[in-house]
Amino acid sequence: MWTPLGTSSGRECVYTGLIGFLFVPQQVKAIERFMRRLEFHLSKVEELYDAYCIQRRVRDGASKMVAAFHSASGSREARESLSEANKGYRECTEHMCSLESDLESQMGEFHIKMKGLAGFARLCAGDQYEVLMRYGRQRWRMRGRVEVSSRQVWDSEDYIFLPLVTELLSIKVTELKSLANHVVVGSVSCEMLDLFCPLPQTLAVDINDLGTVKLNLEVTWR
Repeated sequence: MWTPLGTSSGRECVYTGLIGFLFVPQQVKAIERFMRRLEFHLSKVEELYDAYCIQRRVRDGASKMVAAFHSASGSREARESLSEANKGYRECTEHMCSLESDLESQMGEFHIKMKGLAGFARLCAGDQYEVLMRYGRQRWRMRGRVEVSSRQVWDSEDYIFLPLVTELLSIKVTELKSLANHVVVGSVSCEMLDLFCPLPQTLAVDINDLGTVKLNLEVTWR
């Protein structure tokens, strides 16, 4: 059914259509600019990664040379060659550390939200827990308790970790029974590679070997 243009609703339809007609090109241009920025960012990351891989191969070669000169005779020439090989190995390591730092600065952030512990009959009202996460030199420590309603209250619920090239995320959960009596529920180390995802992810991490205690997290990579 057509709406006559002379009516109020008809004029509103025309106005809305014009706004949409003008707004869509602006959206397209904004998306195109964003895509160009992403492409430039990706090319920079790939360039750093390629340089890192080359430097790693060079260091592997230097490591083999060091091992070979170690097993050689103790002549002055062998000692000088060993010294040069060690120097080359150290220089490669320093260059790789610099490239790692540059690469990590381009890898965004992990925004992590605490969603609580799940333990079936393991969690009881009044229980208190401490969760410690280590990621390189970064640490997130939080304490929480289970209330009568089974609701969990934590003193910290979100944290930002900066991605690292070679580190694992270490998680340790401890039950706080008294000042002198703490019981480690479990600990686990997690690979972070799968967290580089454009959409938020909800994770249930097994804390103990039997999987009877899980740590629920929401992770968003930005």
